[in-house]
Amino acid sequence: MQFIFLGQKWIGLRTIIMRLTCMFSFILLFGAAGLVVFIHLQDPEDIVHQQTPGIKYNMGPQQPKKQDCTSSNNQDVRIRKNSAEALAIGNQRSSLYPPVNAPTKLQSTDRKQNIMFVMKDHPKKDAEINPIGLHKRRRRFIIKKSPILIAMNSSSLNLPMLKSEDRNNNNWKSLYQIQRERKRIMRDTCSKYKSNNRRIITPYHVSRIFVEDKYRILYCEVPKAGCSNWKRVLMVLNGLASSTKDIQHNTVHYGNYLKRLDGFDRKGIYHRLNTYTKMLFIREPFEKLVSAFRDKFEHPNNYYHPVFGKAIISRYRVNASKEALRTGSGVKFKEFIQYLLDVHRPVGMDIHWDHVNRLCSPCLIDYDFVGKFESMEEDANFFLHLIGAPQNLTFPRFKDRHSNEERTTTKITQSYFAQLSPAQRQHSYDFYYMDYLMFNYSKPFEDLY
Repeated sequence: MQFIFLGQKWIGLRTIIMRLTCMFSFILLFGAAGLVVFIHLQDPEDIVHQQTPGIKYNMGPQQPKKQDCTSSNNQDVRIRKNSAEALAIGNQRSSLYPPVNAPTKLQSTDRKQNIMFVMKDHPKKDAEINPIGLHKRRRRFIIKKSPILIAMNSSSLNLPMLKSEDRNNNNWKSLYQIQRERKRIMRDTCSKYKSNNRRIITPYHVSRIFVEDKYRILYCEVPKAGCSNWKRVLMVLNGLASSTKDIQHNTVHYGNYLKRLDGFDRKGIYHRLNTYTKMLFIREPFEKLVSAFRDKFEHPNNYYHPVFGKAIISRYRVNASKEALRTGSGVKFKEFIQYLLDVHRPVGMDIHWDHVNRLCSPCLIDYDFVGKFESMEEDANFFLHLIGAPQNLTFPRFKDRHSNEERTTTKITQSYFAQLSPAQRQHSYDFYYMDYLMFNYSKPFEDLY
């Protein structure tokens, strides 16, 4: 037997090998345990977009610090960090519309499907996030309890439907059929392009949704699609003002008079998602993008210029002047598109040009009413009629920002995209492809495929 002199002792070679083997095994186990803890501490929102599925819909009766139409980007970061403390909610509810004829197989499978939600109370929305405290909360969440799964079935409440006297009105009937068709296309797109795994809804998914309790409305705001005026309408419905004309722009966006759905506890979120009328208004994606660019980069802005403009100019402009690099002003549309399509963006995504599919999660939340900016007045007033709003309340059409400037139209949009190469236009279309498909918008250029 071989011995090795170590210090003042002779130790057997076999003993040394055994000790080294034990030490190596301990290091491997320790590393594996550390990896497991690391995975558990990851923000679930980083995983949600990879695994968040849509489901087949029941075909029977169902149911940034610059604020504009939403809160600041800083708040977005806080919301994303808090998404671990999530709720999860689910299922289909009765829709605003009568049954739609659909294949029997789809009906039979969808009636059985429940939507599962993980629910957990989360901190007050305006509270400052302490990184140490957040880590401790996540650690307690991992060690002490597992997520609570709650299955929700169809809503037992009846949602607004056409009144008997409206059924002979050809205009109301036509608008009603348009809504049915929009929902059908949205459901079919979700069923075709989203997987059928269990759906998880976090506070992030409902952070864009405003609540009006008196008329039981949930409104998902989509920037540059009439959201400022919709907030005015909700404030009037809530009794906070007598007329939409009385509400100034700063009151709408900085007053915090309207409640957000993620500000409620899990029971409040559960109840409202299951019983309130949920609606959103959308806009042609390229037109919405150009509208956002004109608003944020072609006018003085003390948030978007220093935060986004400086990063865009620094990355994509050759021989940029010191003044441009210092202020971030004068971003060109082509540079903006380069930023948008760059998978390694120098600065993150913003709600004003993000996909509606991510802003409002229509494959997770079954919206009862889908309006379009292009037919805003007609759609909005039809919705107000359906919910029984006061007859003297109509949707406002005034433009309270840059009111002397022409609204972004199809013609203006095409003039901006004409500055791009065919490949850039195609990649931009690919970027918003799901929004074009889900909301049935035509290709904006003939050479797109």
